Order: sequence, then structure tokens, then C-alpha cells
Amino acid sequence: MSTPASHEAHVHAHAREPLTVATVRFAGDSGDGMQLTGSQFAHEVAWAGNDLATLPNYPAEIRAPAGTLYGVSSYQIQFGSIPVFTPGDQLDALVAMNPAALKVHLPDLKPGGILIVNRDAFVPRNLQKAGYESNPLDDPTLRERYRLIDIEISTLTHRAVEGLGLSHKEAERCKNFFALGVVSWLFNRPVEPVLAWLGKKFANRPELREANARALKAGLAFADTLELIGPAYDVAPAHLPPGLYRRISGNQALALGLLAAAHRSGLVMLYGSYPITPASDVLHEMARLRNFRVRTFQAEDEIAAVGAAIGAAFGGGIGVCGTSGPGLALKSEAIGLAVMTELPIVVVDVQRGGPSTGLPTRTEQADLLQAMYGRNGECPVVVLAPATPGDCFHMAFEAVRIALEHMTPVLLLTDGYLGNGSEPWRIPELDSLPEIRPPWAEDPETFAPYARDPETLARRWAPAGRPGFEHRIGGLEKQDGTGNVSYDPDNHDHMVRVREEKVRRVAREIPPLEVQGADEGEVLVVGWGSTYGAIHVAVSRAQARGHAVSAVHLRHLNPFPPDLGPLLGRFRRVLVPEINRGQLLRMLRAEFLVDAVGFNRVRGLPLHAAEIEQAIEQLLEPGARTGAGSRADSGQGADA
Repeated sequence: MSTPASHEAHVHAHAREPLTVATVRFAGDSGDGMQLTGSQFAHEVAWAGNDLATLPNYPAEIRAPAGTLYGVSSYQIQFGSIPVFTPGDQLDALVAMNPAALKVHLPDLKPGGILIVNRDAFVPRNLQKAGYESNPLDDPTLRERYRLIDIEISTLTHRAVEGLGLSHKEAERCKNFFALGVVSWLFNRPVEPVLAWLGKKFANRPELREANARALKAGLAFADTLELIGPAYDVAPAHLPPGLYRRISGNQALALGLLAAAHRSGLVMLYGSYPITPASDVLHEMARLRNFRVRTFQAEDEIAAVGAAIGAAFGGGIGVCGTSGPGLALKSEAIGLAVMTELPIVVVDVQRGGPSTGLPTRTEQADLLQAMYGRNGECPVVVLAPATPGDCFHMAFEAVRIALEHMTPVLLLTDGYLGNGSEPWRIPELDSLPEIRPPWAEDPETFAPYARDPETLARRWAPAGRPGFEHRIGGLEKQDGTGNVSYDPDNHDHMVRVREEKVRRVAREIPPLEVQGADEGEVLVVGWGSTYGAIHVAVSRAQARGHAVSAVHLRHLNPFPPDLGPLLGRFRRVLVPEINRGQLLRMLRAEFLVDAVGFNRVRGLPLHAAEIEQAIEQLLEPGARTGAGSRADSGQGADA
């Protein structure tokens, strides 16, 4: 059986075709371990020095019926020797562990792409569940259109683990590592990090460690010795900026960003959350950081979680809570309380498809308007959004900094794609991050609860329990300065305007926008959140064809960057791609009176670069119109 050393020898015995970039998807039943398989392949890719982007995709049901279409789970990765910005539009290779996975994912495989299937799973019962009248593997057109590699993966896996005393079920569960071995050989990825992971994962179950290692090596050996498997490939390491890197998901990066902010402020952080997909992993990550200045609280409901965050802020700590769309709706009243009391809290919203329970495991930019306006009264908060999984670190840090230094609630909008997706992330030096300086109340003789910093309008922070700084707090309107309850009409009008202006002044600290391309031209593509990668690729392609197209990506959504308005005015057309029905589009039209058009998809999936590229081409066509009649508009052909 092949070992890592002998694997290297076999690699050199076979001619390999160089690839700049490759896109691979593992797909199977939700019990086939596709998330683990894809994650371990991503680990190999990162270990080999490639740039990468991943897209996990799995059903919301705890255990959907095996073999059914809605029980399919998948993990997609694009990796390359050049910068990678998306998980890829079309697949170079698809691993389908059963008929359902084949039926769901085959349309995404390029003509001529590699199709690896587990022939053992293509039995009459599974074919019937997937809606096949006959076995598709016997259809000659499948071999004509794709490079089909049908392997008896289950049979070969059971053979590889013989003698270890495993049950039939335990042996069957190793088949995903056989598939991983085949794909690792095809793309010349190192398996050493997977073997090391198995040693740690199954340190107390040596028979399972050995079984999965045998299955992995059996897949390597099978791919290496089977002549019919065809050519194999090699992807050189990417030229990334020097530094210490790790592969990180958005939820992991977010947790580390919050921790870094706690360190740079010198404060204890409370993270409270009711478990909700896809934000639960942030709670898990924060709980692992309990040896640092972090306290975690699994709340009984969403309201308790945000209430605990407000309490932490009243006590002089950093109050953070996490949720997704339905939970944000439940927190709205308490967020209003934080606005009225002007306490620094951060609400993390890892967005998902809606409405109601919606699509818990699918991504969507669903909550921008809810974050902006989803509270009673005039209730402004700062709204931020990271662009990539690694950017979640920096925007989480920024959210805490703004909350503490401006004494205001901050909403941080990530989504399921960013939270679960991963990329190489260069670990920053902690000392390179700015120090966070809250506006502490210092003199009890002159203390007034709502006296403000003349520059930021932030009120002074006087945590509970400090002698001489006692003050009244609550949800009723405050008198300016004293903080006493006030029903005076003019005072209410004044305080509403002050709270609004306090948020607006955060714009003074927003750095200049980074424009991809020229700062004037035909089309400006404006994005936010997880559309960054697809927009970047689409605009790069348009620029390569000589088009006067540029892009800008917004991380600060309330307030907007101060240079956004002038930038919009220097382009003839503005395109706004979003995974919603045009929420940022509405905000830009209202704020800047710009005749922007939207490109909108609400499928629970990230946007494809090719789709955005086509929308750009439509706007560049002679006679193309902006506004409601455009084919790129949110209400027209872009929704087809």
C-alpha cells in the first residue's frame, strides 16, 4: 500500500500537466463526510502554498433521508498559483458519492471535466430516490461529455480496512478518505497534513486512525496505478506576501478579531448568543478562547443574549452578541435600548436566507435594511460588513473600536458564505493593531451622564459601581446633558438629531475608498459583503477587454464613506450586485439620487463572476438604459 514517501516516487513517474487554477467539489449524502473531506483537501491545498477559496454547502435538516436530492451535502474549493477570489463558477472536477449528488451537481461540471463516482452507490434503490429511471453510468453520453472515473469506492475501502475489527458501518464511513486520496493524487496535493490530523483526531481510537489512513493511501495507490485514470495535474504554490499564514474561516476570523479588540482595549469581553445557524460557530470559537479576556454565555433566547451584552457594557465590559436574521428581529427592541442609553455593544449577524426560518444553511445578504431601519423610532446604529473570510477579523476589530470610542451600538453583517468559507490569512502582529481608547468619565465633580465629546459626540462612559458616577439609565428619552427623563418636545427633537449626528461623525474616520480601476469611466460596480470576490473577478475580466469599468466595495454601510457620493457621480452607469432584492441599491438611490441599477439573485448561493460580467456587458451595449427599464435592473431580466 502506498505511503507518503512512495506517493512522491509515483508522482515523478507520471507526467503532470501544469494548472494555474482548479475548482473541485466533493458531493454526497449528508452522512458521507463531504464537509470533512473538503476541509481536509483545503488543508492540503493551504499546506502546499496555494491561494484558495471554499464554499461549504449542506442541508438544514439534522439528518435528511439518505440518498435523497435534498439530503446532498457538498464542499467546493478553488485553488491556484494566482490570487483566488471565489470558489469558482464551474467545476474542473466533481466527486459524486451517490446518484443524488450526481443529479444535483452534474450541471456545474465543465464539459470535459473530471467526474469521479462511487459505482457501489448506484444501486436501484438509490437511483430511484434520485429520480433516475436507469443507471446514468451506463449512458455513453456521460463518458463522451466528461472524463468519467467510476470506482467501486465502498468495496475498495472495505478491502483496505480488513483486519482492524471495524463494523460494516465504521468501515463504510472511511470511504470519503479513499475519495480524498484519489483527488489528492490527481492534483498532486500532499497528504501529510491529513495523516497528522488523523493522528490527533483519533488519538484514543487507533483502529479508526489506521482505517482512515489506510483508505486515504488506498485511494492514492488506486489513482497512481490505474492507467485509465488519464492525465494528472500540478498547481504551483501562489506568490503570497511574506508572513505567517493559516487557513481560516470567517467565523474563526471574527472570533479572533473580537479577542484582539479585547486585548487592545484592556477590557473583558462577554459574548452572548442563542445557538442559531450559521452563527453558532462563533459561539463555539469564543468558548475556546476562555483562557483569555473572554466570557461566553449560551443564552436561553435571543433577547437574553442581547440583554446580557447591554449589561456587560453597563458594567464596563465589551458586550457582544451573535445571531442570524430571525434572531436580529427578536433583538430589535433591546438594540433600541442600547441606542437610547448610548452603550457600546456589537451585534454580529451572520446572515442567511429568509424570511422566517428560511434557509438556515444557505447564504443571503438578507438583513441590510433590517440593520438600518428595523427598530421603532429614529434609531441609528453603525453598520459594517466584511468582504472576505479573513476580512472578518479586521471588521470585527473595527466594530468593537467604533462601539467603544463612539459609545454606540454597531451591527456587523457577515453571511453564511463568509462565515463557513475559508481562505489563507496572514496573521497580523497584535502590536500593529491600534489601541482602543474608550471615553471614560474621569471627574465625578463635573460628571454629567450625557455630556459629550465635542468631536465625536460620544457621551462619557461611567460603568456601574463607580462612586461619584451614579446616574439614571433606561429606555425613556433623556434630557441632554443630565440624562434625566424628559418629555419636552424640543429636547426630543434635539436628542434624535444628536444621536443621528453621532453616528454620522464616524465617517470622519473611514479611510478613502479603494477603487479597482480608474476613478471615472463608463460603469462603476458597487458591492458590499460577500459579493467582493465575484465582483473583483468580473470587473478584472471586463478591464482586460479594454472596458472602462471599475469597482468599489463598501465595508462601512452606515455611515457611508464620505467620498462615495463624488465617486458615483464620475461614472455614467452604476451597477449594484447583491444576494437580495436590491437593498443597498435602494439606499444608494435614496442617499445620492443616483440612477443605479441592480443585479439580484436570491438562490441561497454566492453570485457567479460570469453572471456579473454579463450584467456589465449589458450596461455597456449601445443604447443600454439605466433605471427600471434596464435588463440589469433588480426588477427586470437580471432575475431570470
